[in-house]
Order: sequence, then C-alpha cells, then structure tokens
Amino acid sequence: MSIFALVDCNNFYASCERVFNPHLEGKAIVVLSNNDGCVVARSNEAKKLGVPMGAPFHEWRVLCDKKKLYAFSSNYALYGDMSHRVMSSLQYFCPEMEIYSIDEAFLSLDEYKNKDLLLYSTQIRKSIKKWTGIPVSIGIGPTKTLAKIANRVAKKNTAEGVFDISPLSIRKNILEQFPVEDIWGIGFRLAKRLKELNIQTALELRHANLKMIRTHFSVVMERTVEELRGISCIPLETIQPRKQIMSSRSFGKLVTDLNELEEALSHYAARACVKLRKQKSLTGGISIFLHTNHFRDNEPQYGNSTTYKFSEPTCDSSFIINAAKKCLGKIFRPGFRYQKTGIMLLDLSPQTIKQFDLFLPRRNKSELLMQTLDSINENFGKDSLFIAAEGIQRSWKTRCQHMSRRYTTCWDELATVFAKRKSKK
Repeated sequence: MSIFALVDCNNFYASCERVFNPHLEGKAIVVLSNNDGCVVARSNEAKKLGVPMGAPFHEWRVLCDKKKLYAFSSNYALYGDMSHRVMSSLQYFCPEMEIYSIDEAFLSLDEYKNKDLLLYSTQIRKSIKKWTGIPVSIGIGPTKTLAKIANRVAKKNTAEGVFDISPLSIRKNILEQFPVEDIWGIGFRLAKRLKELNIQTALELRHANLKMIRTHFSVVMERTVEELRGISCIPLETIQPRKQIMSSRSFGKLVTDLNELEEALSHYAARACVKLRKQKSLTGGISIFLHTNHFRDNEPQYGNSTTYKFSEPTCDSSFIINAAKKCLGKIFRPGFRYQKTGIMLLDLSPQTIKQFDLFLPRRNKSELLMQTLDSINENFGKDSLFIAAEGIQRSWKTRCQHMSRRYTTCWDELATVFAKRKSKK
C-alpha cells in the first residue's frame, strides 16, 4: 500500500509577512490583489473578524486605521522565494515529492513505512518552522485524495498539525462527516450533481456504485471514488513545463495613450520571456488582449484580442516585444480608457528542438544576448538591465501602497538588525 503526505503551509501569504515582522504574530492580516483592490489571503485572526475572501479592501480600511487589521500588497518576490525555501527543506526529508502549488507539496512516504510516520511528520513540521519560519500542516493517507482530507483535519482539528487517516476505523468516521463539496477536485457544480444523486458526504461517495458514477460523470470522478476507497490512482507527478505562459496586470490608473499601453505590454512580454527561458522553452506564437473596465457602466466599453504565429519558434525578448506592439496597434481604438492588457505565449516547445525557416536569416547572436540579459538581472537584481521599450517612468504601473520589503531577494531591502548597548550601572 502506498503512503502519501500532503504538506500545506498555513495561511501562507500571511505567514510570509510574519517571518520578518514578529510583532504581527496573533494580529489580523490580509493580503491584497493587484492594485490593492480585493482581499486574496487572510490570517485566522482576519477570518475571525469576519473579513470574507474577495472582499473589496476599501470596505475594511477603517479597521486598518484602528490598527485592528494589517493589510499588505501581494509581495510575489517574497512569497516565491519563501516557497522555494520550504520546498527545498522538504526535499531534505523526502526526495520523492510533487510541488502541487506555491504552498502545497505531496510527499511519497513509501520508503519510510518502518518509521513512526506521525513522529516523522511532526519532526518535518518542526524543522520547516525552525528553518523557514513558516508553519505547516501535514496529512497522511494511502492516496493523495485521502492525504488532502487528512491535511484539512490536521489543520482544523488537531493541536499538533499532523493527522494520519490510514487506519480504517478513523477513516470511516472522518469521511462520514466530510462534505462532498470539500473533496479534492470536486467543485460546486459537481457537488450539486452528486447531491441530486443523494450523495452528500465523502463516505457516501466512497460507497457509490462505480458503474453509476461512470454513467453520470467522467473517469476522473471514478478515480476519486477509488482513491476514497484507499486505492491509489493518482501518482506523484514530476514538474512539467507549462504549455502556455501568461503575463498580465491591471493598470494603476486607466490608460488612454497608445505609447503607455505599448510600454506596459512590452514589460509584460519581457516578464513572460524570462519565464520562457527559465523553463528552457521557445514560443511559436503570441496572443494579445486589451480591454476597458467593464464595471464602469457609465463609460464606453471595448475589448479585443489577436493572435500572431511566428515563422520559427523563439525566446528573444526584443523580437517578441516587437511583434506584440504590432498586434496591439491592430486592436487599439482611441477614445477608450483601458484597464488591462496582456500577452500569452503559445505553442511552447523545448529549446533543444528547433525548426528553422529556410528563407529567414539566422539570429545567431540572439541566444547569447538573452543569456547575458538574464545573467545580469539574476546577479544584480530584476530590471538592472531591460529593453528600452518597457519604459522608465511606468506611470501605468500597478498600485502597491502596502508592499512589505523583499527581505530575501533584494539587497537594498534586507532585514535590518539593531543592537542596543546595555548601559553600565
């Protein structure tokens, strides 16, 4: 029998903010979306205050003024680096793992069956907290789906933050009380259809007739049933390169000028190209979109998109930016106030497989130039060197009025330690 563990960072974004600001321990924290618009993450204390997920921040700003709530702009540089530290630490304890999201990882504990898994998981939890400052919860089970359920129990119903759902007697009691809509991979719509078939809980789904499930749903649901029965159907997955790369942000202000839109799109395209080269891929084409703020009913609305296919795959930022600007010019219409533009890199392929166009000149120095660009920015900080088309002033830039420091990725924002000299009596 296989043994899986799901390690989930508790209130990850809020926990990252606390690592370098210990005075935030026990305080209500929210992390905001682009332009500080809505709440996208909450600490347990913020949940107790009644702050809902997705709430417009301006409705709760008064609590910040009263120092009852602390708000932070999304600091993805910090969160991404802290995630890397957590995942690297987990690999020390269990090399066979799947990074499921920025704050979750599945571990295969098959090689550790002879150990006391609860004790070993507790050791992992304490070490992650000590090494990174991030608290985690760990759920153990014979399948990934059951490990997910066990993690939820560990987080909400245990003081230790670790729970093993493997024993059959324990498993039955948990599944009997577990709502079907909370099962991994079952959303609101599937839950509604299951309830129409009188399947309300995980235990009822576990006992459901497989033929009936196959008739009403897909093979994915059938696998979920098998997983609930303790039969592993979803193995660990190695990280696969993304098939598409998207880069887009809402503007800090509504934009009407084509030059500003070109600057923003060029910047987003450059960011997408960095991700492209990082996973050693080439793109065969791009899709560009542009739209106004559809929530402003009193203003004229417009939105459009276009796609452009390259003659040969590339990862050259300057070439892709030039193509993106030409596409933007085709869909831009004056007289509108635009809220957002973005780019998607399509038809990704490995850099090792290159199909050249016989009639196009070779850009032999392009690859070396991009390597130099990435190397300089990696060693001296992001945007130390950038394409001029990205602009310098960037008045359209996303608002981040509540941004914390990038403690682990920027030399100018490292944590500062003050030593107070003890006075002699």
